[in-house]
Amino acid sequence: MDLSEIKEVLAKLSGCKVISDAPLKEYTSFKIGGPADLLVEPENSNALQQVMRILAEHNQSYFVLGKGSNILIGDKGFRGVVLRLTGLNNVRSEGTKIIAESGVTLAKLAGFAVNAELTGLEFASGIPGTLGGAVVMNAGAYGGEMRDVVTRVTALTPHGEMRALNAREMEFGYRQSIFQKNGWIVVEVEMELQPGDSVEIRDKMNELNSRRKNKQPLEYPSAGSTFKRPPGYFAGTLIDQMGLKGYTIGGAQVSEKHAGFIINVGGARASDVLKLIQHVQKQVKAKAGVDLEPEVHLVGEFDKQDE
Repeated sequence: MDLSEIKEVLAKLSGCKVISDAPLKEYTSFKIGGPADLLVEPENSNALQQVMRILAEHNQSYFVLGKGSNILIGDKGFRGVVLRLTGLNNVRSEGTKIIAESGVTLAKLAGFAVNAELTGLEFASGIPGTLGGAVVMNAGAYGGEMRDVVTRVTALTPHGEMRALNAREMEFGYRQSIFQKNGWIVVEVEMELQPGDSVEIRDKMNELNSRRKNKQPLEYPSAGSTFKRPPGYFAGTLIDQMGLKGYTIGGAQVSEKHAGFIINVGGARASDVLKLIQHVQKQVKAKAGVDLEPEVHLVGEFDKQDE
């Protein structure tokens, strides 16, 4: 069965939207990326499970997309199916627990925690992206990480089977989790928080978001921090010491505000960003002897000379 036939099958599913040749730059925080053969948007976990079973039955490749942060999609796009999970955005509380679907944004989740007078998610309030992506990457900021609060995850295997994992089974590490190894899709997340004062919680979130706004180039499209923190160093400081702030290739630039960010100053292509990442890596390795590992994930098809 080819993609056109798979599209016909998926289009008949209840609670599922299917788009052909979807321009992925419209779905990523970098505002970069070529088209996806098919973009599939399930509205609930049941629809997602049905989609996964159909894709598995036909051995169809796919990629899971939330808000499109932390990724760089190639200029030639993605061959196969992109699953966009922002429709899975229900949130509820049970005592000091918050249970949320993977497509909810961290901003919405943090706001829910404030209203529920639960503390522990302040660090995540300004992180772009969805809960699912944050769990997969064990996202963190300002001394907090997802592993500090996540107690249970319900996930889908590539064959569409629902599985539950406890905190230990998730194998959280620095920007790592078991989901990067097994390819399971995060569907629902249980988090254990602590009772708190809503005014104090909101004040803390506002303080952290103000610090983020002052230090990071939020006025430009980007994928967030471009590089992981190398042991014993800060990536942004190293890049700044190389004199690379403002260094530009095409529409991609090392931010003058924070050297740890590569930004899209206008019309940047994936090839521009990739060349700039490689240039920064070479300079830092040559002058400081430090290997910088990208935190941004490369997805889809790139020009051969840029791979």
